[in-house]
Amino acid sequence: MQIGDKAPEVLGHDENGLEVRLEQFRGHKLVLYFYPKDNTAGCTAEACSIRDNYGALQEQGYAVVGVSVDSAASHQKFKAKHELPFPLIADVDHALVEQMGVWAEKSMYGRKYFGTVRTTFVINEEGIIEDIIQGKQIKTKTHGEQLLTL
Repeated sequence: MQIGDKAPEVLGHDENGLEVRLEQFRGHKLVLYFYPKDNTAGCTAEACSIRDNYGALQEQGYAVVGVSVDSAASHQKFKAKHELPFPLIADVDHALVEQMGVWAEKSMYGRKYFGTVRTTFVINEEGIIEDIIQGKQIKTKTHGEQLLTL
């Protein structure tokens, strides 16, 4: 997906098994952020930064949805532990990460594997992608503040 593309209508199912659809956010900008794994250092820092700035994001007209390939049960624990006020999509079948183009080959310590590339899509009120922040552009500890400056 690129800037100017229409985001998919069906985003997936959240930590409670409820379907999340783009139409639920009509009239709001949507921060759709993809992260590799619940309860890892960078992903926790990113989620907590967004949590800490959630009120200010809402005041600016944003809704927030997080996405990883972790299970709904993992998301429930992650949300409860860190008091996250926004839904987390459990993309266990990789449908959304692949559709959005954030499932890719990665490398760590010489080992190659597939995983989620940390990416945030900012989607406007009409469902069009208006900004993409990816990889090292994302400062996990201050990502919430980063979003407020867009």
